[in-house]
Amino acid sequence: MTTPKPIPPSHIDLLERPIHASLATTLPNGTPQVTVVWFNYENGHVYINSAAGRLKDRAIRAKPYVALMVVDPQDPYRYIQVRGPIVAITEEGAAEHINFLSHRYEGKDYTFTPGQVRVRYTIAPDTSTRTSKMRNRSSATPCPSHYSPRANVVCGVEERCVITLRV
Repeated sequence: MTTPKPIPPSHIDLLERPIHASLATTLPNGTPQVTVVWFNYENGHVYINSAAGRLKDRAIRAKPYVALMVVDPQDPYRYIQVRGPIVAITEEGAAEHINFLSHRYEGKDYTFTPGQVRVRYTIAPDTSTRTSKMRNRSSATPCPSHYSPRANVVCGVEERCVITLRV
């Protein structure tokens, strides 16, 4: 299995909390598709779940590279985006996994659809981007003290600084 790149400690809480994520896949015709998903993060990998045959399942199988974005519910300017390959697709343990996710997000057992086959996917993050808190984007001006070729920066007053780093 591919070794995942570490998630920045400043944003690991977004992956550890039960926050809904947006999962971006690429359809076989090359167009993007985004779905809200439940997920969990464990041992450096992100795990998602779907029903076999759904559009998301077909897209992942056709092009097994995805992006997942998790936004802090208390601050929409603070988020983490994780991109990486799908390194495992399995039906084994997938029903238990969706039930685990249902407890994580809704506090109850998952309501299974008769005959539905669940699939569990493992994402190995190879890239992550994140932003820090920014209160007033409209008054921000570029800040040369924060410039880095690896960062997109918008900075004004200290409290309004946003730095997006690619790791």
